[in-house]
This record gives sequence, C-alpha cells and structure tokens, in this order.
Amino acid sequence: MFSDEYKRAKENYSKKLEKTSETGMKFTTVSGEPVEPLYNPDDLNSENFLKEIGFPGEYPYTRGIHTNGYRGRIWTMRQFAGFGTPQDTNQRFKYLLEHGQTGLSVAFDLPTLMGWDADATMSEGEVGICGVAVSSLQDMEILFGGIPLGKVSTSMTINSPAAMIFAFYLAVAQKQGVTFDKLRGTLQNDILKEYIAQKEFIFPPRPSMRIITDMIEYTTNEVPQWNPVSISGYHIREAGSTAAQELAYTLADGFAYIEACLERGMDIDSFAPRLSFFFNSHLDFFEEIAKYRAARRIYAKRMREKYGAKNPRSWWLRFHTQTAGCTLTAQQPENNIVRTAFQALAGVLGGTQSLHTNSMDETLALPSEKAVKIALRTQQLLAYETGVINTVDPLGGSYFVESLTNKMEEEANKIFDAIDSLGGVISSIEAGYFQKEIADSAYRYQKELERKEKFIVGVNEFVEESGEIDIPILTISPEVETQQKKRLADLRQSRNQDLVEKSLAEIGEAAADGKNLMPVLLTAAHNYVTLGEMVEELKQHFGTYEETVVF
Repeated sequence: MFSDEYKRAKENYSKKLEKTSETGMKFTTVSGEPVEPLYNPDDLNSENFLKEIGFPGEYPYTRGIHTNGYRGRIWTMRQFAGFGTPQDTNQRFKYLLEHGQTGLSVAFDLPTLMGWDADATMSEGEVGICGVAVSSLQDMEILFGGIPLGKVSTSMTINSPAAMIFAFYLAVAQKQGVTFDKLRGTLQNDILKEYIAQKEFIFPPRPSMRIITDMIEYTTNEVPQWNPVSISGYHIREAGSTAAQELAYTLADGFAYIEACLERGMDIDSFAPRLSFFFNSHLDFFEEIAKYRAARRIYAKRMREKYGAKNPRSWWLRFHTQTAGCTLTAQQPENNIVRTAFQALAGVLGGTQSLHTNSMDETLALPSEKAVKIALRTQQLLAYETGVINTVDPLGGSYFVESLTNKMEEEANKIFDAIDSLGGVISSIEAGYFQKEIADSAYRYQKELERKEKFIVGVNEFVEESGEIDIPILTISPEVETQQKKRLADLRQSRNQDLVEKSLAEIGEAAADGKNLMPVLLTAAHNYVTLGEMVEELKQHFGTYEETVVF
C-alpha cells in the first residue's frame, strides 16, 4: 500500500527524532494515553474510509450529524444560570437573552437537586447558594415570568426530582397558554450518572429507572420536541475519569435507558431521536475532539446494528458540551478565560450542538455578570471571528486525530465488555465498579501533577505569590433563604389542602400500581403540592439509596 520511497523516508525521519526531551514533560494525554511524536498515513486504515470516517451527515457520523456543519446552523449558546431567588435568576435570564444568548439553562440549588423544600431542616444555609431555589409551581412561575416558553429552548440540570420539576415547567406552559407540542428543551434527568459520579440520588437505581422510563414515554406521546434525558458524561469526567471512561460510561448509561424503554414495549424510533448527550471538554485539546468523534461512531453503530433503529435520526448522537469546571483554578483566575476558550474550541471542532463556556470566577463563586458576559463573548468570538464554521469537520483526515478516534473506540469497547461481565450498568453501580475505576484515574493524575509530569499553570508551575483576587465575586445574601421560606409558608396557608392531600394519594397509587407518574405529578403541580411533599410520598413506596462503599 505504501511505496518504498515512503517507507525509507519514514525510517530516516525516525532515526533523527530526539530520544529525550528537555521539558521534563510526560508525553501522554491528560488521560494517561501515550502519544507518539508523529502520526503518518500508515496509522490509519484508508480502506475503511467510508465505513469508519465517511462524510458529514452520513453514517456512521464520525464527521458530524449534519451535512453542512455550522454553515447551516451555529451551535446553541446556552449559558448555565441560576442563583438566589427565582426573581434573581429571572433577571439573569433576561440579561443573557438581551446579550445574545440563544437558549436558557437552569442551575438549581442543592436543596432542589436533593428534593428538599426551602424550609426543610436539611436545606438550612443552602437555599439559593449554588443555583436557584424552586420548591413549588409558584417559584417556577416567577422564574419564567415574562419569558414565553413557546419561543425559547430551556435546559434544566435536574436529576433525582426531574419529574416533579418538569411537571412545574409544564404547568407554567399551560398557564401561559402554550401547548406542549411547542415546548423545546432538555432535562438532564440522568440518574445513573448520579450513582456513578455526582451522588445527588434519592431513590434506589431500579425505581429511579422506572421514573425516567415514565418520563421518556410521556414526552414521546405528549411533548414531542422535548429531550427527556441528557445522558451526561460531564460529571463523570469532573469526578476524575479518563476521556475513554467518560465516553464509555456515558454511552453505557444511554444504552441502559434505551433497553429500559424497549422492555416497556416502546418502539425505538419513537423515542431515540429525542435522546441527547452531555460531554465535558477537558484540557487535552485533541483527545477531546477524538472523544466526540468516537462517541458518534459508536452510538450510530450500536443503534443501527444492535437495537435495529430504522430512522437515521435515531442513529444521531446529539450532544451539549460544557468546558471543564474542574480545570478552573482559584490561582490567577484570569487564566481560566484562556482555558475555557481552548476547551470551547475543542467542543466546536468536535461538532457539538450546544455549548456552555465556564466563567473565570466559577471556582470561587457563582459567576458575576461581567464574568458570564466574557464567557458568552468567548463563544461569539469563536463563531463569528475565527473561521471555524467555514468548513465542515476541519480536522477530519488528520492522522493524529483519526488515530486517537480509533483508539478511543477500542478503549470504550473494552470498558463495555467489563460492564457487561458484571451484569450491566445497574449491577456495576451496586458493585462499586464505576466509583473505584474513577478514583484510580483521579489518583493517577494527581500523582502526575505532584511529580510535575503534568502542569497546571499558576498551580504547580509559573506560581505567583498569593494576593487578593482582583475580580468581582457574586455573593448570595442570607435574605434569600428568609424570602423563600416566607413565600413557602404563605403558599401552604393559601392553597387548597384537600386538593393537596388528594394529589399525594394519587401519586402514591400510581407509584404502587405502575401507572405512568407524569399525569398525577402534573395535577399535583397545579394544586401547588411542593417538591418536597411529592418526593416524600414517593420515598414511602420506593425507599432511599445508600451506595456501596469503595476503598
């Protein structure tokens, strides 16, 4: 295949390569994979071009799911926002929309993420701190006041209590007179990754899977433009996984949801086109690009060949990207602007459908208006000034990138085999497999930093004497918790308690007899049953979960 002239030239070049480096750096990816000094045509199998690489918009979608890439439509710029009271976040939403953001993304506070009302004992000191506080339909009405839900796409980062939060959102739409077929957006709703990485779970894995299957079934029939689950590798990577682990664990979770829906009797092409994914964009530029390309290819093959999907849209892996929060540093925080820009570029060159760029101050606090505007401008500069949207998949055919893509697919398939050998995703969670593998990877990277085999500018190299941070920091007043508790107390006094009790009984009945939970949750939302009350009712039927301890 390769000429003698090529072989001689390669051998001659190899002899000239220096065997040592004066930098002291370890030439591996962030994930620890060795990187060759040079990649060449023989690192690829060009005979499989159409089968493995192909053209954009064509199976197996290695080069992207759209034929014309960003020339047809630029990615959605979806900045994550949420803090304090619903009024505070409503104002931030309007600020971002006025400055060119094209989609909303809601961050909820810890009590909401855990299914606690603002007045719960466990919520004390946390209300509105890391996101917006939402305890009832009343809060959701304020949060989206003056924002027409039929004209904006909304992403909500919520998992364990996602069904209840979604019921609040649907109820607001009904109050605005917006029919469900007009609603566009995404729920994260990925409970499996909570057990693997983020740890904000409530119920055990198996009843949690039942709730998510209910939601996928409900949105398929009633809210056809909505993405009911965004299968998330982001938090898996933030916990310390490698790129290949993030890729494999995320896709394995997605396949578990698909199999649960198939067991329910759903047709794969009825729901698969509305599944979406959420990936991290970490520090290693080329490794991240290869990860996204491998993800599309693996997913397309599995959807067509294993699950028998007929609709090409079911073969598409659509994904949102967020730059890596775990790479942000409190030291020299302005450096985070540069880190974020490179990570955003990797997401774009990898073909993301939407993007969140982190703000420089997020390692210190929730982002200030100035910092979040710089983060948004970073995306706009990428889209409108750098030329990256001019051609589709500009790195396609790169010997290095294609070789990394192939390696990423090989590593992911090995991990799939390991998960299958343990009995699948849920059995692997219960056995502590994911937790141990991620912990081992995080430990390896930390030791590389300590040995200065890897560098973080401003942390273990190019360090400056610490001084005051000269950037504005957003602070949340204790008054937020007081306001939220008062609003909730007033609501409990003014609502119809008989309807509340009736709704809770209906939720309990649906949980017990296996009926889809979404209709009764929506009714409960309209009756101003609180988030915490709905969750407590379901705890009576499903119980709570305590994970396996791994050392």
